[in-house]
Amino acid sequence: MTDKLLFSSIKSIGAGVATTGVAGAGVGIGLVFAALILGYSRNPSLETKLFSYAILGFALTEAIALFALMMAFLILFL
Repeated sequence: MTDKLLFSSIKSIGAGVATTGVAGAGVGIGLVFAALILGYSRNPSLETKLFSYAILGFALTEAIALFALMMAFLILFL
């Protein structure tokens, strides 16, 4: 019984470590939109181009967070 409990504990710790990627993605999203605001304040005529780049950066950064969550769930349930 102790081996099963130990394995379950290790899986929980591994899933917790895997979810730290979500915090990194949160920082990345903040940096993307901070750069958008900075770029827009420097050159307002580039608003549409900057916004499209910001949305692309947001999507790619959010994908990293989803991969981190997927890894955490795979560790927990497989």
